[in-house]
Amino acid sequence: MEFYLRSKDNAYPCEVTIDEDNGRYTIRKSDSSGEYFNTAKELVAWIMENWHSEDFLDRDAFESMLSVIKVYFPIIH
Repeated sequence: MEFYLRSKDNAYPCEVTIDEDNGRYTIRKSDSSGEYFNTAKELVAWIMENWHSEDFLDRDAFESMLSVIKVYFPIIH
């Protein structure tokens, strides 16, 4: 799964990658730096702690991403 979210503070989108088959769990932030995680649960915990819908131009896209992730990983709240 890959998600692209347009942030308010940069022209480049934030990117969230959850690749279970290859064990890749990454985030590219609006400043183009990144975060790497060992599990999808760690990635989602980081998102919940650091990002909010109001950080993005399309709040619904952020909320939609969270909804999709929760469907695939129901243990994540």
